[in-house]
Amino acid sequence: MKTLTGAQMMCEALIAEGVDVMFGYPGGAIMPFYHALPEYPQLRHILVRHEQAAGHAAEGYARTSGKVGVCVATSGPGATNLVTAIADAMMDSVPIVAITGQVVTSLIGKDGFQETDVTGITQPITKHNYLVTDVRDLPRVFKEAFHIARTGRPGPVLIDIAKDTQNARGVFEYPETIDLPGYKPNYDGNRRQIKEAANLLNQAKKPLIMAGHGILLGHASTELREFAEKTGIPVITTLLGISCIPEDHPLSLGMPGMHGWVHVNRAIQECDVLFTIGARFDDRVTGKLDSFARNAKIIHVDIDPAEVGKNVVTAVPIVGDAKRVLEHLTEIANPNDHSEWVNHIREVQATRSKRQRDPESGMFTPHHVYAEFTRIMQGEFRVCTDVGQHQMWAAQLIEYMKPHTHITSGGLGTMGFALPAAMGVQVACPNEEVWAIAGDGGFQMNLQELATVVQESLPLKICIINNGYLGMVRQWQELFHERRYSATPMWSPDFIKLADAYGIPGVRVERAEDVAEAIHQARATNGPFLIEFVVEREVNVYPMVAPGASISDMFEDPSEVEIEDVVAVK
Repeated sequence: MKTLTGAQMMCEALIAEGVDVMFGYPGGAIMPFYHALPEYPQLRHILVRHEQAAGHAAEGYARTSGKVGVCVATSGPGATNLVTAIADAMMDSVPIVAITGQVVTSLIGKDGFQETDVTGITQPITKHNYLVTDVRDLPRVFKEAFHIARTGRPGPVLIDIAKDTQNARGVFEYPETIDLPGYKPNYDGNRRQIKEAANLLNQAKKPLIMAGHGILLGHASTELREFAEKTGIPVITTLLGISCIPEDHPLSLGMPGMHGWVHVNRAIQECDVLFTIGARFDDRVTGKLDSFARNAKIIHVDIDPAEVGKNVVTAVPIVGDAKRVLEHLTEIANPNDHSEWVNHIREVQATRSKRQRDPESGMFTPHHVYAEFTRIMQGEFRVCTDVGQHQMWAAQLIEYMKPHTHITSGGLGTMGFALPAAMGVQVACPNEEVWAIAGDGGFQMNLQELATVVQESLPLKICIINNGYLGMVRQWQELFHERRYSATPMWSPDFIKLADAYGIPGVRVERAEDVAEAIHQARATNGPFLIEFVVEREVNVYPMVAPGASISDMFEDPSEVEIEDVVAVK
């Protein structure tokens, strides 16, 4: 036990929770914390150039390291700039703790300079949040916050701390235990329900596993593979589940949903049992709900009871941790051979694969970029993507062989995510090759973080797919809004000169035959490198399911869009 300031207690608590790095931006209300920080050299602070980037960097760090990510901001605009990243973490179940300064307690509620009710603002987008006005509460609050963030269904927790509380002195004693009577996550799953699921899968003729982000969050990739191999059941992976099983595995089929593969969506519609684990049946996966998996009995495993039965009717609900449930299921499931069913799916895939992966044209398309990337990298990379067309191509066309190698913004769909998230990934994996892939639109939302990349000597490789449009919005305008390209053509600066201004070398590529050389040049550079790929402007992501349509109704050409699809969108 020792007497410390509140700010020192904050640092001691972070160390007690195993934190060694945080991403932040100082300001008036958080200044006592930054005053104490140099006393704790084991805490590395990375100065971002915008608080939103601090939140996304914390997300990237958390999703790769398996630890809780930490971001720090001051009150008012500093705190509100964190909101998008906090919402992103909430939607994608990412464990972060956001620490914000607040005005002194005597000014709270009186509209003081840079006062904002950030606990009120973030209540719907955090697992929990705190306003701390008593220095004696700091140890307990930090202990609880990190516990809540990392346990159960992970997610963001915000701690808002008044400035005078940071300056106040008190006795620091970090608690060893936690007492949260209303928060007791269930990890093991109901054994009777697990046995019922095993019986259902044992009897199935056309079973299918849909693996989501929960597999990666629960570090259950090995258990998933072992279960699939024992039972012979093929595996599909949601956007956030990508990389939870090697994509060259004979039972790995690919991604379902709006921009998933035809053979995967058809497998969903034909299967008789759909075993979904760690996924929440997002609308981008299910399409029109009343036509989704009509022939299947659904088993749903999720650690969050609120997700089970929320969107689809579930035959066997199991609330539990993906790793533990899979371990028990593997013990009691029967070995099986579903090769006939898998071969049937592969036959459908074979009839579509060339059209889906290699558009026939003489144009320089993004497909050339991703094909060369996969060929050269051989699975030795981590990729962070932004949001839009380039994101879908990266999900479709890059082959991911190891867990946690595909990081993207899923539920919230946050443009500007890739660069700061990749910074967090690079900090977590300093000796690995990390690529940030963005469109020309999303990149410009957080390009200021190039300064952070340079200041922190992060050897990030940055890839910009530049088609001169807000590409996904333009695609929808083409398909569903009579090609009225309203506010989607986009002028951009010279990205190579921009990179050079930050001291980052770069190269522009305008021909397919130059792609490989540029990637090799980036990899050979000891430090950050930027490649701008100037691709054909009006290339679309196919296949596609129109919003509101059934996943049975995929199309791969604008001429295939049915009039009812257009009506559904409008």
